[in-house]
Amino acid sequence: MQENEISMLANTGAVIACQLDGKGGMAPLGAHSASPCWLHLDSNQPNSARWLNETGLLPDSVRAALAGESARPRVARLGDGTLITLRSINYNDDARPDQLVAMRVFVTDRLIVSTRRRKVAAIDAVMQDLKEGNGPTDSSSWLVSIAEALTDDTSEFIDELHEKIIDLEDALLEQQIPPRGALALIRKQLIVLRRYMTPQRDIFSRLSGEKLAWMHDDDRRRMQEIAERLGRGLDDLDASIARTAVIADEITSLMTDAMNRRTYTMSMLAMLFLPTTFLTGLFGVNLGGIPGAGSALGFAVFCLMLILLIGGVAWWLRRSKWL
Repeated sequence: MQENEISMLANTGAVIACQLDGKGGMAPLGAHSASPCWLHLDSNQPNSARWLNETGLLPDSVRAALAGESARPRVARLGDGTLITLRSINYNDDARPDQLVAMRVFVTDRLIVSTRRRKVAAIDAVMQDLKEGNGPTDSSSWLVSIAEALTDDTSEFIDELHEKIIDLEDALLEQQIPPRGALALIRKQLIVLRRYMTPQRDIFSRLSGEKLAWMHDDDRRRMQEIAERLGRGLDDLDASIARTAVIADEITSLMTDAMNRRTYTMSMLAMLFLPTTFLTGLFGVNLGGIPGAGSALGFAVFCLMLILLIGGVAWWLRRSKWL
């Protein structure tokens, strides 16, 4: 980039402001005239928001998109650059991974501008590679590195959900019903991933086929491989969604069986004590002529009769295979 353009990248309040050195590392802005500059902005920061609104390096539509609220993955070619919106697994504190974070990127052969509202783990991964000297060398490899880091995080999260589903299935085999809401949360996370990662897979596939002047053939092939890997992850999501439906049916069946067993037990107890309830009610009336009323052994004999009656009913129920 020219010196006057480099000067326009100052005072941006950027989280990251560097230049790719072409060797897998990074350098300060202006160190290499032929290498692309990378600005990573937090659009919640006043300085960054002001720079996005005022800079002349970006078209008006790009500035509005980078600072906007749109979060659904999409890609659009604007002149020599490409505007891309991507979604990332949310690994921030006090947040669930399925509450995906958005990252907006505008890429040309000379300038990379990415924005966020919440921290994106994939950016940290690419930044670490640059610090170690094995990161991207130009705009093309930078975009592929970001796509690969995003897909790595997504694949890892899908594997975690897969392990949780296996744990639920193992618990059900032991007749253990999972805590309330556990399955619903997993299903929600699967559906959210399916909703946003499908268009993201399409974006990667489209970028691999687009004839972008700044994108190399090797990077196109790598991008296609990333799209295919994300597609396999989506297939796993579909299978996991189907498995959660089976788990939900099994949980319903277990709960129904447990309720039926309790109802049956209560019915047997009621049948067991029904004759004794009738007799105690009958002998409890305060009328003359009650048998044994004048005998000192009357109560003991009556209790013995009740015990024998309960034993007889229990024997009959057991013989009838109801108990």
